[in-house]
Amino acid sequence: MTDQPSYDWMPLRTFTDRDDAGTRLGEHLARRDDLGEPMVLGLPRGGVPVAARVARALRAPLDVIVVRKVGVPFQPEVAMGAIGEGGVRYVDTKLLPRIGVTEEEFAEAEARERIVLEERVERFRGARGRPELRGRTALIVDDGIATGATAIAACRVARALGASRVIVAAPVASPQAIAQITDADEVVCLLKPDYLGAVGAYYRHFDQTSDAEVVELLEAARAKHG
Repeated sequence: MTDQPSYDWMPLRTFTDRDDAGTRLGEHLARRDDLGEPMVLGLPRGGVPVAARVARALRAPLDVIVVRKVGVPFQPEVAMGAIGEGGVRYVDTKLLPRIGVTEEEFAEAEARERIVLEERVERFRGARGRPELRGRTALIVDDGIATGATAIAACRVARALGASRVIVAAPVASPQAIAQITDADEVVCLLKPDYLGAVGAYYRHFDQTSDAEVVELLEAARAKHG
C-alpha cells in the first residue's frame, strides 16, 4: 500500500533542510489515527534528523535501525544491495547479472560494508539493546529513497525484531523504489517525482549529517521517553 497526499502548495525542491522535511512529514502522519503507538526508527545518518521531527510530531519514541548500502564496485553510489544489523542482507539479484557482478564480488563488498555497519551500531547504540518492536508498528524514516535497498534491509531488521506492522516513510522517493519495497506494509512519501535523480536535489540545504548529531538526537529522545 502507498500513500499519495496531494501537496499543491509544496513545489519540487523546496524542503529547506532535513528538519523542515521531517516537520512536514510528521504533520502529515500526525493527521492519521491508525498508527497506534509506533516506534520511529531513523536510518543513520541522514534519516535520523528527519525521524526526530516525525517522532516529535507523533509524540513517539525514537531509535535507529542501522543499515548500509552495498554499492556497485565501479559505481559505489549505486546500490546493488544492502545489509542491516543482526546479519540481515538484501541482494538485488536482477541487477547483479546486468552489471556483471558475481556473487563472490558482492560478498567481498558486503564484508567491507559489514565492518562499517558494526562500527556504527557500536557508536549509535553502545551497550543498549536493539529496539523492542514485538507487537508494535515500526515506522522507518529516511531523508529520501533512491533505490529502496536500505529501506528493504531496514524492513527485514524490523520484522526480525518482531514488528507487527512496518511502515516506511520519507519526504521524497521514486515510484520505482517504492514498488521495490514489498517488505513494508505501507510506504508513505510526500513527493514522488517520475525521475528522482539525487535525493539532495530536493533540499536547499543537504549537508552531511555527522555521527555526533545522530548521537545527540538519540540521547535527547531517550532522555524524554526513558
